[in-house]
Amino acid sequence: MAQVSIEPILGLMDASNLLTDCLKRELRAQRLGYAELAQRLGLSTATVKRMFSRRNFDLKRLDAICAELQLDFATIVHGLARGETTVAELEWAQEAEIVGDEQLFAVAVCALNLMPFEEIVATYRIEPADCVSCLLRLDRMGFLRLLPNNRLRLRVSRTFRWIPDGPILRYFRSQADDYLGSRFDGPGEMARVVNVRISNLARRQLLERIEALVRDYSTQHNTDAALPSGKRHPMSLLVAIRGWEPRFMRENRRADGLAIGRFRGAEPTTGPASSRSRRPGSGCRHATAPGPAQP
Repeated sequence: MAQVSIEPILGLMDASNLLTDCLKRELRAQRLGYAELAQRLGLSTATVKRMFSRRNFDLKRLDAICAELQLDFATIVHGLARGETTVAELEWAQEAEIVGDEQLFAVAVCALNLMPFEEIVATYRIEPADCVSCLLRLDRMGFLRLLPNNRLRLRVSRTFRWIPDGPILRYFRSQADDYLGSRFDGPGEMARVVNVRISNLARRQLLERIEALVRDYSTQHNTDAALPSGKRHPMSLLVAIRGWEPRFMRENRRADGLAIGRFRGAEPTTGPASSRSRRPGSGCRHATAPGPAQP
């Protein structure tokens, strides 16, 4: 059976990788796992996994996969050749627009959580017409692509984050009491506060490891996207690190005592957060979005 030669079609050395990644994103977006896809195609799960892992599809099977995903192959090739851009960070005004509309905010978070249209309107008090309206606004922002039959495709990059000290993170910071008002003793929950004194080199090294942990959560989120709704549970990971002492300790410092060590290059942290912000799109050195990365 003839094999697809993708590279000459697109003129890209890694085109077959791009095509496979595109198909994987569609599977996640439609919450279609390898096992269910295999059943629809009349193949074994092992065969489907092997096709995707080896990134090697014959024409007949590739056509069948596109049919199951309701994708036109010519459209896929054209899109890959065009190199659709992704968004690593929204503009300040776009984040402000999202925060200013609760329905839009909810739909944006649901989209990041890879929830399909039907699940969004079934879970939250959002009418289908209003949900479509929100999705169209997010489409215009470049946040996602609204496809036929109300299917969604995220357009955020793997490094997507909310603006540090921007409207979204300021909103989540305002909800700190709601988030922290818990014993954190449920399944998969924990809370730790660690006060240490370490070198600047150690700070940088530990930050890199923490960023890797955050990426692990995002990767697992994408991996579990094909699972049924009842097996996926909303979780929020809060990561916050700064040079800080409790107020009672700061108030008892001697006037001629040693200053609290700061990360080299860090900005002063005196005064309220709003006065430290350098609008738009600046503020804390490290900030991690509470939602996941794009598939």
